[in-house]
Amino acid sequence: MRERRAVLDRRRAREFEAFAAGAAGRLLHAAVLLTGEPPDAAPRAQRLLVVALSRTYAEWDRLSGDDGEDPYDRARRELVLRFAREAAWRDPARRGRRASGVLGVLGPQERVVLVLRLYEGLAEEQIAALIGLPEERVRVICARAIAAIREPSRRSGTRPGPSGPREAGP
Repeated sequence: MRERRAVLDRRRAREFEAFAAGAAGRLLHAAVLLTGEPPDAAPRAQRLLVVALSRTYAEWDRLSGDDGEDPYDRARRELVLRFAREAAWRDPARRGRRASGVLGVLGPQERVVLVLRLYEGLAEEQIAALIGLPEERVRVICARAIAAIREPSRRSGTRPGPSGPREAGP
């Protein structure tokens, strides 16, 4: 009985290692986009990835069956929900810090929606189900986030004037 369990445990570990080897890069990139950290130094993103993969491994037996949930979907959900939870409960001293890069002008919720929509390619109804918002709200957040990253005046703190950009004033 113990030998059979050991064989099953080794097979489970091999299956999960193969999954992690294939999915970790894409999940880490999504985590980097969410956190806004530079790709070469992303401790928060790496921590999010480790937690998401460990939670996925804990549920592996249930996920790996024919009728089970897709392991990648589960890991992505864990990653996004963990990020959202951390963003909501973040230390007040760190709240003022913005993420770097183009997505730095976005709040955590906008980043989640945009990463899921544009990077992960999920439909708005899938995003709504994943993060627990109405589909219309997801649509509005996505449109607002896209407008924010397209609008250079919002990124640089300037607003357009009659002869081009000028400093934002009262």
